[in-house]
Amino acid sequence: MHIERKIIEELCKWKERSDRKPLIVQGARQIGKTTAIRMFGKRHYRHFAEFNFDKTLELKELFRRTKDVKRLIQELPLYTDVPIVPGDTLILFDEIQECEEALNTLKYFDEDASDYHIIAAGSLLGVALNRAGKTFPVGKVNFLQMYPVTFREYLASADGKLCEYVDGINSVEPLPAVITGQLTEHYQRYLVCGGLPHVTSAMLAGEGMSRIEERLEELLKAYANDFSKHVERKDITHIHEIWQSLPSQLSRENKKFIFRVIREGARAREYEAALQWLVLAGMVYKVKLTETPRLPLSFYEDPAAFKAYMLDVGLLRKLSRLPAEVLLSPNPMFTEFKGAVAENVVLSSLLAQGYDLPHYWTLRGNKAEVDFLIQDALRILPIEVKSDDRISGKSFAEYDKKYQPEQRIRFSMKNLKRDGNLVNIPLYLADWMRNICLTIFCEGCEGS
Repeated sequence: MHIERKIIEELCKWKERSDRKPLIVQGARQIGKTTAIRMFGKRHYRHFAEFNFDKTLELKELFRRTKDVKRLIQELPLYTDVPIVPGDTLILFDEIQECEEALNTLKYFDEDASDYHIIAAGSLLGVALNRAGKTFPVGKVNFLQMYPVTFREYLASADGKLCEYVDGINSVEPLPAVITGQLTEHYQRYLVCGGLPHVTSAMLAGEGMSRIEERLEELLKAYANDFSKHVERKDITHIHEIWQSLPSQLSRENKKFIFRVIREGARAREYEAALQWLVLAGMVYKVKLTETPRLPLSFYEDPAAFKAYMLDVGLLRKLSRLPAEVLLSPNPMFTEFKGAVAENVVLSSLLAQGYDLPHYWTLRGNKAEVDFLIQDALRILPIEVKSDDRISGKSFAEYDKKYQPEQRIRFSMKNLKRDGNLVNIPLYLADWMRNICLTIFCEGCEGS
């Protein structure tokens, strides 16, 4: 089933830029990068030419022989039936991480053939860019980050009219019960399948839980194969161990990443390279601690203390070997797991909306904790995440008392509501947080 991806809108903006450069689309494997780029190319160009450096080995030799763009443009048509016309043809260099010479050649396309529209993508491009070092075309490319299917994208495919209703919200007021009920049902289904298109489409098409579980299992195996194929031998075991430990890490009460959870006696220096590979591959997000919520947040972070979240909630559930019913029932035995899922969803939503990777805050001595702090222009927004409608807890109040923020955001399953500087946003509206905050701050400007 087709899922309309928001990144196509961003690709259209890139096409129209007067300073357009070759574009590198980054993101983890299996999130739908190639599919979205193909859709964009076929919709918005007369021709679309795709070159895959993993499937067509001869391409690697071509780029190793020459960096002369004119010669490359003359020889590329030998590998496709599509005419390559400046401005009319979108050229996709897929799996470009397999050929460092092709990656470096983007510089010369920018300098000597800027009228050609080129997008480069790859499943492990983040790792390759880090390794490319001095040969990377710094300043000669544009970047665009892609993430798994968001709940908003899921909802647009599942119920377009309901999604349009939510898009039209322009005030911070409780939603009608008939709307909250429908949104809750769709949100729960989304938690079960997650945002990897191969799985999400099965949920949207009503293919049943057995098919969803089968596809999630296939993806876990595919990622495990990546660990073995694309990683230095000394790090393979460590990457597998970190990946398998993530559910245990997130099930802990404060969710701080502890190396001894991986195995007894494990030390940070043994696993740092493996963890960094997972981060660069887009498989893991590191949220670092700050005890001082001041701008810029990165200046006050503690790099030794962090939480590690997964790229997708569907994978998190499957890796945890828990049935879908866990997310659909009020069983108190899985409170910590549901909390981890809710935080993971909110984090993914923040990133997809364009926010920088957040931090988390603790009061010295772990006496209080706020799940996320994000920098929004010159504001720091503290964010608390609750997995249901039980919102008790002293940490958020402690932060408010200590720092008196202009605005606080709580995500829970309670209705949309504003109470002083605290705004409760239902978890199923996380993807609309930027719009909600804009509404709040605009109201504040009008009232001042």
